[in-house]
Amino acid sequence: MQHIGWDHALKVTGGGTGLVGHAGAILLRKAADQAGLTGGLGAALRRAGKSPVFDRGAALVSMAVAIALGATSMSDIAVLAHLAPVLGDAPSGPTMRRALDLAGGTAMLERIAKARAKARAHVWKLIEATPQGFPWLVIAGKTLTGWVVIDMDGTLVTAHSDKEGAAPTWKMGYGLLTELPEVSSQFSGHAGLAWVTVAAHGWG
Repeated sequence: MQHIGWDHALKVTGGGTGLVGHAGAILLRKAADQAGLTGGLGAALRRAGKSPVFDRGAALVSMAVAIALGATSMSDIAVLAHLAPVLGDAPSGPTMRRALDLAGGTAMLERIAKARAKARAHVWKLIEATPQGFPWLVIAGKTLTGWVVIDMDGTLVTAHSDKEGAAPTWKMGYGLLTELPEVSSQFSGHAGLAWVTVAAHGWG
């Protein structure tokens, strides 16, 4: 566990002073910090001779927390402003832009992937050490111990369609359905991602 300063003496209460809403966002940041993800990302994005005022790892984690709160652009990092009494000032839009520009290079992406894998493996080890052990997936009464599970997710990218007979999806939208299969293996310590895009319509 990585000890951090801002989370000491935190508690959940319905009255008093110094309160903030969206307490779940606080827990996301706390989890990232204590799992070593924030520090790992900061180390991955560190460059010799550079000492940014706002740690780049904290900036990326802050953006992830903002997305969980509904952010859809870098400027929406402002949604974290009301958490300042606990987390301190949120990174500015320009700070986020610089952090993302830095993180977008091939070499940096590989370093980020290693940092994420290290934090993930650490968390899995902590879970395995609990009395209940690792929560393997159970299907039809069978525990899939050691299996690698593919988690499918998707989102509709809105686009005009001139296709004959095209009909809207059940959500009344047109466009491309982007599927994201995510393979996460406890043993490799790495996660594999692949994008699959197909036309989305209301047929079948």
